[in-house]
Amino acid sequence: MLSTTPFMIIEVGATFFLAGMVKGVTGMGLPTVAMGVLGTLLSPVTAAALLVVPSLVTNVWQLLAGPNFGALARRLWPMMAAIVAGTVSGTALLASGNTRLTTCALGAALVLYAGYTLLSRQILVPARHEMWLSLLVGVSTGTVTGGTGVFVIPAVPYLQALGLQKDDLVQALGLSFTVSTIALAVGLLLRDAFHDNSLLLSTLAILPALAGMWVGQVVRKRVSPATFRRWFLIGLLFLGAEMFVKPLL
Repeated sequence: MLSTTPFMIIEVGATFFLAGMVKGVTGMGLPTVAMGVLGTLLSPVTAAALLVVPSLVTNVWQLLAGPNFGALARRLWPMMAAIVAGTVSGTALLASGNTRLTTCALGAALVLYAGYTLLSRQILVPARHEMWLSLLVGVSTGTVTGGTGVFVIPAVPYLQALGLQKDDLVQALGLSFTVSTIALAVGLLLRDAFHDNSLLLSTLAILPALAGMWVGQVVRKRVSPATFRRWFLIGLLFLGAEMFVKPLL
């Protein structure tokens, strides 16, 4: 059973407040931060279970705020279907109980995400390659999601490479994150990976996550998003490296 001591509740609340603030400033990052921080305190499968409800609420909010849901859903459905398949099958790794392997995998995912985002240049995907690339990226993203609870690689750089308008990109990210969260929840449920108190703590985390998003939106008006994003990614890079190396020592 997952502990619901006051200390644990405070830790979870503070984590999701921070994660929500990052999402409020940058438009993404809630699951990445939450899994990165909680992964140092709990097993990755427990951290992923706590992620489900606040991530779903914030991502549905982001998804429904955009103007072109129908058009994006028709365009991206192969990728979304592949994400579901990859995620549900990939949760076998999270639910295996091999915390050493899953912690290393989570650390590697964080390093890859932070390093790629810091160093990469924008690329564009030719329309003629979009169908097969969507399937490949969807399966890859799903496998990473199911194995680590982080659903940004390679979905985020791929969606950025489709040349979508700003509002469409934000909504497409919301669609991808929402589908990934639901698929992660289904995969964990099928593998009986939810602890008795996981859903309770996950539901309680909605309020600090939303409060963090509001604070992040205020911060975005006062601090350069590019500066905040750079230091956030640097911090994530070091956190991921520590998570990757520690189980190997």
